Amino acid sequence: MGKDHKDEYLWRFSIIQVMVVLKVLFQNATALSCAQCRTRPTDLVFIVDSSRSVRPNEFDKVKIFVSQVIEALDVGPNTTRVGVINYASAVKNELSLRTHQTKTSLLQAVRKIEPLSTGTMTGLAIQFAINRAFSEGEGARVRSPEINKVAIVVTDGHPQDGVKDVSARARALGIEIFAIGVGRVDMHTLRQIASQPLDDHVDYVESYSVIEKLTRKFQEAFCVVSDLCATRDHDCQQLCVTTGASYACACEVGFILNSDGKTCSVCNGSAATDLIFLIDGSKSVRPENFELVKRFINQIVDSLEVSDKNTQVGLVQYSSSVKQEFPLGQYKNKKDIKTAVRKMTYMEKGTMTGQALKYLVDNSFAISSGARPGVPKVAIVFTDGRSQDYINDAAKKAKELGYKMFAVGVGNAIEDELKAIASEPVAEHYLYTADFRTINQIGKKLCTQSWPFYYVKLSTDFQQREDNLLEDIATHII
Repeated sequence: MGKDHKDEYLWRFSIIQVMVVLKVLFQNATALSCAQCRTRPTDLVFIVDSSRSVRPNEFDKVKIFVSQVIEALDVGPNTTRVGVINYASAVKNELSLRTHQTKTSLLQAVRKIEPLSTGTMTGLAIQFAINRAFSEGEGARVRSPEINKVAIVVTDGHPQDGVKDVSARARALGIEIFAIGVGRVDMHTLRQIASQPLDDHVDYVESYSVIEKLTRKFQEAFCVVSDLCATRDHDCQQLCVTTGASYACACEVGFILNSDGKTCSVCNGSAATDLIFLIDGSKSVRPENFELVKRFINQIVDSLEVSDKNTQVGLVQYSSSVKQEFPLGQYKNKKDIKTAVRKMTYMEKGTMTGQALKYLVDNSFAISSGARPGVPKVAIVFTDGRSQDYINDAAKKAKELGYKMFAVGVGNAIEDELKAIASEPVAEHYLYTADFRTINQIGKKLCTQSWPFYYVKLSTDFQQREDNLLEDIATHII
């Protein structure tokens, strides 16, 4: 193998490592359904109580629960469509089944829903679902055995109107109803709302603070395909990883996947990469979430081969100003890098992402900042909100200089800004999740993970954008 070809090989190897880390992190965030099953085509409507008995912070818990269920779905016009009805004394159609075609835009819309804070007209909300939310005009599909019609009702009180008859009409129209009660809810009301068998369709939690524990149940409820790796219906030589409706073969550390997508060969050498984390430390992140971001960084660091000849790591934090936490090469091993990350203090001001990207271009990959000539440059940009300055020029310049740019968005991150930051193909280089605690949940699962090559043979719409890049690179580097 010639030197140029070998350098290209190592560069591609390093990019796959980073991409696989990000991919695995976000796949784990979707818990069971991404890992073990796919969802069948469904018209799903959440009917959410936001009456005055539901405090604003409790309503935020409901939105997190809704977002986590959505994270596990195959969202798209031909797969699962999602709507949200918000009700109190009146009913508000927050999201119709036809409004959002992508998971990212859907999750961002859910975060913007505000409580109505009046009475509790649950029957009126269910009638609204029948008349409007599940109508073809609002994006519902024609009733057929291939399309599920599902409503999930979340309430914490006694309705001020009747629910029995209207719920019966909904069920007769083929709508499967799940009823979730919180706190002092009337259990008799839940049983009148829900489909049979009641044991499967009625749930109760003592407070909104624990409603997220129901997430797994609803992820399982939409499953139609079991874990193909668990059934051993594969012929992977070393590792098998379930990917929605299919599976991917993978290799243990020190091996690479061969072009047949099944067998593994010993990998000779490690990749040299200069990697910069560019981290949003604005006040919207909040201190507790900033700690989760630091854990997120250290999870990726754990996956790398850190040394003078392999991967060097640098860290930059930004808010209203930019602060270099440590440059490339200052720390020579994972332990020292992780210690420095943990000691990073939260800046807690504005969101000047454009200024931070300009700093990256002008300083972070300079030889004077520890960068190595001829070594691939990779940046992972992490943000949770809209930039207060212009980002396009600096983002464009970074990519023109050959930097591989990954954009990771959380919460109120703006999809257009993530796309502007991300390298080509854009859809393969940005990732979004609705809530910071997703990172906290996956952190506990990754302490023993290794980062093998993935060769994705098949994929569902849910994972298509992450899988395409991996498949393209993996089939060209062998």
